[in-house]
Amino acid sequence: MKRLLYCLSLGVTLLACESVKPYQRAYLNDHEMQPGQPGARGMEENVQAYREGATGGGSTKNSGGCGCN
Repeated sequence: MKRLLYCLSLGVTLLACESVKPYQRAYLNDHEMQPGQPGARGMEENVQAYREGATGGGSTKNSGGCGCN
């Protein structure tokens, strides 16, 4: 029984692997497939500016560290 379970899990694992053909790579290079979130950097800068008063270094206009604009 243990051997059957091992062979079955090995077979399922090997079926999940697939090589990507060069013409299929265009679909994998879409913007949606890239890691990270596009708005995460702006949110992180906002949190740092609000909590620590650490502004600058970014491309946005910054105000004081008190949280009031």
